Amino acid sequence: MRIRVLQTTAQIGEAAADLVVEALRSRRDPLLGVATGSSPEPVYAALAARAAAGLDLGDVDVVALDEYVGLPPGHPESYRAVVRRSVVEPLGIDPSRVRVPHVDASGSGAGFEASLAERGGADVQLLGIGHNGHLAFNEPGSPLDSRTREVTLTGRTRHANARFFGGDPAAVPARAVTQGLATVLSAHRLVLVATGAAKAAAVAAALQGPVSTACPASVLQSHQDVTVLLDPAAAADLEHVGDSPREPGDLLTAGTG
Repeated sequence: MRIRVLQTTAQIGEAAADLVVEALRSRRDPLLGVATGSSPEPVYAALAARAAAGLDLGDVDVVALDEYVGLPPGHPESYRAVVRRSVVEPLGIDPSRVRVPHVDASGSGAGFEASLAERGGADVQLLGIGHNGHLAFNEPGSPLDSRTREVTLTGRTRHANARFFGGDPAAVPARAVTQGLATVLSAHRLVLVATGAAKAAAVAAALQGPVSTACPASVLQSHQDVTVLLDPAAAADLEHVGDSPREPGDLLTAGTG
């Protein structure tokens, strides 16, 4: 695990974009795993600027981490719509190349899992982290070997996402379909982005605490290729940053990027 602390969200976006482009260029049939929410926005902005300057991402397929259950087709806060606005259109990707997690009538996500396994997992998966340590919509208590399934969102998660629904937690769907923790780990490379003091406790628990269902994001410690990009506020609860690095990762600081 590599942890970098950068001073600005723009620096974080550029660093993550570097990792994404590197991973996608190395693959013949590239598959980009995307996250939603505020954390990855600087990454998509950096990629969009590169696309505007001539970077061709037209052959990239896109897979989302999760999707709400119960929103009407075309709802602007469905994650399919968010991914289209934030990623697909700015990067010049064909909308038909986007897939979101789904379950069949019996509630099984096996079909989605099989389609992802056929591709060998995402080449690079962007991630954020919830205030309670959730990864995708895997809330605390999620099995570490979980796969794509329908889940119930906690009140805390619905409250955090209310800003996208006019500030009303009750308007946030109570259920979602999410890639499981084991599904996330099937990606070749993981890039986690977190900013702000509100994420500091979750970041520390995920990166330096025990691997536990109490903090689903702690499962990242078991992956072979993880880069974590933080601002100083999100890194505030980590121990020995820039001093004497200790497990689980190589802790680096960078003041200018």
